[in-house]
Amino acid sequence: MKLDIQMFAVPFRKVSKTRKRMRRSHNAMELPGMTKCSSCGKIIKPHRVCTNCGTYKGKQIVEKTDEVTE
Repeated sequence: MKLDIQMFAVPFRKVSKTRKRMRRSHNAMELPGMTKCSSCGKIIKPHRVCTNCGTYKGKQIVEKTDEVTE
């Protein structure tokens, strides 16, 4: 009876905490870039219409209404 054993690569030495953390240093989450709306001052993502006042680059793009339709 023949056994079919597969040998895998095994590290010669333990990876230190410092090396492990250096390898993972690029995995940190980053905050997206944010800008202020030129008309109302609310923080928004760049190159997007402001959800608060509806302007983009100082021009009114979306008409905002205060009424709630149900």
